[in-house]
Amino acid sequence: IYRKQLEEADLLVITKSELLSPDQLAALQEVIQKEYPETPVLTVSSRQGTGLEAWFHRIESSEQGSKTTMEVDYDLYAEGEALLGWLNATVMLQSKIDFDANAFLKTLALETQQRLQERHAEIAHFKMTFSPDSGLGDIAVINLVRNDFVPELSIQLEHPASSGQLIVNLRGEGSPETLSECLHSALPVAAEQFSGLSVSLDHLEQFRPGRPTPTHRDQLTQ
Repeated sequence: IYRKQLEEADLLVITKSELLSPDQLAALQEVIQKEYPETPVLTVSSRQGTGLEAWFHRIESSEQGSKTTMEVDYDLYAEGEALLGWLNATVMLQSKIDFDANAFLKTLALETQQRLQERHAEIAHFKMTFSPDSGLGDIAVINLVRNDFVPELSIQLEHPASSGQLIVNLRGEGSPETLSECLHSALPVAAEQFSGLSVSLDHLEQFRPGRPTPTHRDQLTQ
């Protein structure tokens, strides 16, 4: 699935480039360019602010071009999709005293990550967004894309909160039941570390993606 996403792309962007040495970055660029010679490759680091101007300019000024119809083996695609469990949840947070929502997100992310690692469930995408009941559209967001990475807050709240709504989106190489069990057990443990904080699960759905059944199929042309 990942290779098909790369094949379909009009532009390939190597992000988080600050995590790679110059030799590693050059080797990665060489491999990508060899595999996809017709696709432009850019390198950016949001943390360091490098390469962003060229990337944004490309997005704003370029038009999507036509490409040869991509061949897709839907049986193989379905097999790849079946490896992933999906979980979406809404959690309500309520505290008797104001609490640090940024710190809570970090704690919950680490507790969930630890349980997933213990169950050998590899994280593909883990994102949580907290919206306090007070405030004018302020949010806190935390992301994690691999088991061996540290959860990072991409957006932080400036002030403590007393209540709010937490949206959880988790995809991982494991059963949906495993993802649900890990989140369920992590929530009360994380809440216990914040005096007066209670959590209640308002909504949860867990599933595996079904086999894709496209309505329309392009015919490959030689």
